Amino acid sequence: MSGSARSFWVAAPGRGEIRLETVPDPTRDEVLVRTLHSGVSRGTETLVFRGGVPASQHDLMRAPYQEGDFPGPVKYGYLSVGVVEQGPPSLRGRTVFCLYPHQTRYVVPASAVTVVPEGVPAERAVLAGTVETAVNAVWDAAPLVGDRIAVVGGGMVGCSVAGVLAGFPGARVQLVDADPGRAPVAAALGVDFATPSSADGDCDLVIHASATSAGLTRSLELLAPEGTVIELSWYGDEPVSVPLGEFFHSRRLTVRSSQVGGIRPGRRRTYGERLGLALDLLHDDRFGALITGRSAFGELPEVMPRLASGELPALCHLVNYEGE
Repeated sequence: MSGSARSFWVAAPGRGEIRLETVPDPTRDEVLVRTLHSGVSRGTETLVFRGGVPASQHDLMRAPYQEGDFPGPVKYGYLSVGVVEQGPPSLRGRTVFCLYPHQTRYVVPASAVTVVPEGVPAERAVLAGTVETAVNAVWDAAPLVGDRIAVVGGGMVGCSVAGVLAGFPGARVQLVDADPGRAPVAAALGVDFATPSSADGDCDLVIHASATSAGLTRSLELLAPEGTVIELSWYGDEPVSVPLGEFFHSRRLTVRSSQVGGIRPGRRRTYGERLGLALDLLHDDRFGALITGRSAFGELPEVMPRLASGELPALCHLVNYEGE
């Protein structure tokens, strides 16, 4: 056996704990990864931590290497970066990204890891899964040169979308969030910022990622006639109210979903190519603005309740494994 590891589990809604794991020896087609960093995706993971995954979505919400079941005990997470200690020679010693929960060491198939490109810091590489979601959203949105675009919701996903869209030829890109504290993040990403009341309207395209009914309503209000909202939010078990009366029909508006679990038909890209593109985009230093909190792995049982309550207002919370 390759020994033991420590992992973070949601023992019950609102309560986390560190558990001891047994790590097997990797087979010929597997790798043993020692974790350097993982990221807490504040929206989805805090929803899981609170026990907010609806029963009807338990199967769909499973992470690739999840153990246990919702609402708990469950080991959940999908933003892990580490070093391959054992495995095929082509991977040994390489820094890799994997959709694995928060755990100090783990064994997965070699095909489950993606090499982090040279020049992308290991800390920033934990954003790969979220930037991949943003890439998929932009593929679904299919913006045109010169479009007027708003991204409503300045969380981790919304900021990632804004970062991908920044510099799109001729486009007006505005990040919209109720928290004025997101303005410096928008500036770092290279896009404009506005609060919901001050946002520019007449948008050809709005990408919604606030996970609130108010945010979706404001997204519709910002659209020009025949405009489209791309809905990225995951609401969990929260009901959603949408104003489909009033101006919705007269302005011929569209609301279309986007979900990272599927690639737009006709896009002719594999999931591996999509993740590779996301990692390549992370060469851009601007994405470092999305990492706004840090803690040690052993502090997760105390940190997660603070993230879930909003006491720690992180976008991506970085978990460090030094000394584990």
